[in-house]
This record gives sequence, structure tokens and C-alpha cells, in this order.
Amino acid sequence: MAEGKKQKRQRRSFTDEFKAGAIRLVLDEGKTIPQVARDLDLTESSVRNWVERARADRGKGKPGVLTTGSPAPRREARDQITILYDAFGRDPAMKKDWGFAALVEVGGRRILFDTGDDPATFAANVKAARVDLRDLDFVVMSHRHGDHMGGLTHLLSVNPGVTIYAPKEGFGVYGGSLPGSFYRKDPSLPADMRYYDGQPPEVMRFGSAWPQARFELVDKTTQVASGIWLVALVSDTPGTKELKELSLAIDTPDGIVLVVGCSHPGIEAIVSATTELIPKRVKLLAGGMHLVVAQDDVIARVVSSLRGGKVDAVAPGHCTGEPTFAALRNAFGDRYLYAGVGTVVPLAGAGRASAVRGADAALSAAERGTYGRLMRDDHHPSEATRTALARR
Repeated sequence: MAEGKKQKRQRRSFTDEFKAGAIRLVLDEGKTIPQVARDLDLTESSVRNWVERARADRGKGKPGVLTTGSPAPRREARDQITILYDAFGRDPAMKKDWGFAALVEVGGRRILFDTGDDPATFAANVKAARVDLRDLDFVVMSHRHGDHMGGLTHLLSVNPGVTIYAPKEGFGVYGGSLPGSFYRKDPSLPADMRYYDGQPPEVMRFGSAWPQARFELVDKTTQVASGIWLVALVSDTPGTKELKELSLAIDTPDGIVLVVGCSHPGIEAIVSATTELIPKRVKLLAGGMHLVVAQDDVIARVVSSLRGGKVDAVAPGHCTGEPTFAALRNAFGDRYLYAGVGTVVPLAGAGRASAVRGADAALSAAERGTYGRLMRDDHHPSEATRTALARR
């Protein structure tokens, strides 16, 4: 991908004929909304709105869906990341809990990255932050641990039709598939002793924990929209071996915005894969770096690699760990952005001095106490989270 400057996505207008063509691709030709959005360089929310209005006009829409004569809601363009779920923060209106979720707004798109651990806490924080989950282009689930996907039930109650990108795993919680040829066969057996009577389907599809959700499973690094990539890597760490994780990489004119969930494949490996894919510097690295129990020598090596490599600024959270917060703050100085729950991290000029940086970005004593308390297994609200953390 060339490193030329890109123009910021401008608000565009479309003729009725153009909209009708996009609608036909979905309703008449059976293409998916994400596919049509990619092919026509549109946001998924625009295509979805057009399709839902068309369905409503045909009498097949959901109650409350706008018709073609109704004005579409207008979206305010922002370039920022709003932290919706984490175990530390300063906003008294936000609930602290172990897990991660963030709303990424960039280039006119709104992307929800993970959904935290507990549906009620996620819902409360979304409401406190005044975030409208009905207005999303798509959702990214970084991996299958409970402290990142627990809020999916609330999301789906608000926006059941949203496209959700998730890692593809053989028998994964998000669903999956395998070719019918994957298992050994023995033709000498009678039909009643053979799978599918000896005639398996070409593709064997497996259900998900959320059968009503519109999952788009990602098996390898994939471009999901113009300038937006999902970087797929697999963990080689004991305890999470073979765990597939997606990171969100956004190509902006002044560098890459890289959002990570837990970095189980290794934060250095994720940064390396991203900068090989998009030959630019990472102007902002945000999210969990999975150094929460790492020893000082490991922390020092990773921080030195990030600071001396291709990362300009960091906004760490979740499983990065308190000692790593301190080490990153010391290494990056005024390019360390505080990212507790409720924080809005601006993306404009992320590699330069900002309002919530440096010494002001330190955890207070009270925040350290809350963060540490939520790390302990006996405080995690869900069995899924206790199980996930026990593996780490």
C-alpha cells in the first residue's frame, strides 16, 4: 500500500438511482451488506439504512424503521476513541470492571471494538457516555475471552442487524465451518455407522452462542473497508496457544491507528505485522498489551522495542498492567495518553502533545486499588472471565 496522503472522507450525496442499485445488490442478488459497502466504497451503516428503508417500503421492514420519505439521522464526524469498558478511570459516571470495549470514530466511520465483560455494566457505561449503538458501521470482536464479549447480549438487543467481525476458529464460540472432507472415512462400514450416512455436506457449519447475530468470520488478515484492516494473528503463548485474535488497523494520512484487545499473539508481533501491511508509522497504539503479570525485564524489553520502533504514541489500557503503565509513561512522556474508562482520546495530532498525557496520565492511588482489586479472580463478575483469566 503506497504511503501517499489520503483525503479525509467527505460527506457524499447519492442519486436515487445509485441507492436503488446498491439495494438491488443486497435484496435481489443476495450479496451481503459488508460486501456491497466494500465494493462501492460506502459505509455499512449507509447501505444498511437504504436496505432497511426499502424493506419497510415493501412491507417487510422491522417496526420503527424509517421509510424512504423519512429523514435519515445525521452523524457528527469525529476522530476519536471513547473507552467504554475498563477497570480504571476518572469519570464517576462510568462503572469500573475488568474487560475492554471502545468506540472508534475515524474518517466518518463508527466502529465498536469489543463489548466488555458484563452486559449490565456495558449498557450503563454506553448510556453514561451517550453512545448510540444503533449507529455503527460494524463491530470487531478481538477474541473469544469473556471479558471482551460479555456485552454482546446488550449490543444485539439494541442493534440486532449490525455486522460483527470475529475470529474464525474450527469450533469457535462465534460459529465456524469445516470442509466435509476433514475427517477420515471408512467406506466398509454400513451407512448407519457412518457420519451423514456416508454422504457428508461439502461444508459442515457450526452454531454460535448468539445464533441471531450477523457474524462475519475472519480467518486471515483482511481489509474490511477502505483503509481499514483486521490483522489476524495466532497466540503461541502457553495458556492461550492457538487462540486467534483480531486487531484493528486504520490507515490515516498521518499514520496508523492500531487498536488491540489483549495482544495474546504478542504486542511486538502485532505492531510488526501491521507496519508490514501498511508501510507507515503507528501514530497511536491503544488497548490491552497483555503484560499484566509480566516481570520487569520483559516489560523493559517490550517498552524499549515499542519506543525505539515504529510507535509514536500509546494509550494503554486493560491487561497492559500497572508496572507497564508506569514504564510506558516514562518512555513516551507527553506521547503517553491516559485511557481510563470514560476517556475520549482524540486522534488528531495523537503523536504530539495532548491534554491527557505525561504526569497527568498516572493512575491515582484509588485507581490503582480499584484496578488491582478487579484483577483478582474472586472479584470478577462472570464465570467466563474467571475462566479466561485463569488461563493467562
